[in-house]
Amino acid sequence: MEEGLRARFRVERWYSLDASAQAQWLAREGASVAGIATAGNIGCPPALMEALPGLRVIAINGVGVDKVDLAAAKARGIVVGTTPGVLTDDVADLATGLVIALLRGIPAGDVHVRSGEWLAGDRPLARKVTGRRFGIVGLGQIGLATAQRLAAFGTVAWTGPRRKDVPYTYHPSVIELAAAVDVLVLTLPATAATRHLVDAAVLDALGTDGWLVNVARGAVVDEAALIVALEGGRIAGAALDVFEDEPRVPEALRRHPRVVLTPHVGTATVETRIAMADLVIATLESVLK
Repeated sequence: MEEGLRARFRVERWYSLDASAQAQWLAREGASVAGIATAGNIGCPPALMEALPGLRVIAINGVGVDKVDLAAAKARGIVVGTTPGVLTDDVADLATGLVIALLRGIPAGDVHVRSGEWLAGDRPLARKVTGRRFGIVGLGQIGLATAQRLAAFGTVAWTGPRRKDVPYTYHPSVIELAAAVDVLVLTLPATAATRHLVDAAVLDALGTDGWLVNVARGAVVDEAALIVALEGGRIAGAALDVFEDEPRVPEALRRHPRVVLTPHVGTATVETRIAMADLVIATLESVLK
């Protein structure tokens, strides 16, 4: 993406500058900036948006818009674009993989073999994936693709703000969904309304034989409540690709034996990142031309 941007535009790598250099650069060049290319987990800080009077477009390499003040952008006529569609399969694939890895203990099994611990005996038995009841929170493109994959293993239910014509059981709230399933998969957007949507009450509804999988945003889970639930045995385990303060992940999650962790890699394949880069560049070009 950066190669494509440099071939078409004059580019400044904002986060390569320290605070002093950023202030100097803004004073010198801020009025000339017409576009921003950013990532969904970074967005555009409100202060930076305000400091760029000529800004016309923010192109997000991802689908999350929670790190951009959309109301301010709309008021100023700034176009905000994302990269929908092309990343759906990868995130749904990862969600499915995390379900299997979590229930079957694949990461721990890998460590068991590599460390030589297998010589001392077998690992404890894992849990069956086929026949489970799966719940999807947020049935957008990614949620629907995840539901279609998990339907090969068991029954699927879901919740979201509006009913949809889909062949899956609908529950009106996340707490009711959690109580009805074995595995709760989060694919919803992060907004003010969904912050800490999965809290202690939802985790208690999921229960001691329930698992949580998050490929959405870290902010939709109350991480402190999740740690308490895991350490108290109130849920069976969790698989997380996203975190509240990434890349800083609490030690309690990093050391927990019933947690599977990945470093926000839902879209991290060569094929998808190329397609996302193409969309970011196309968004910038379509507005600026």
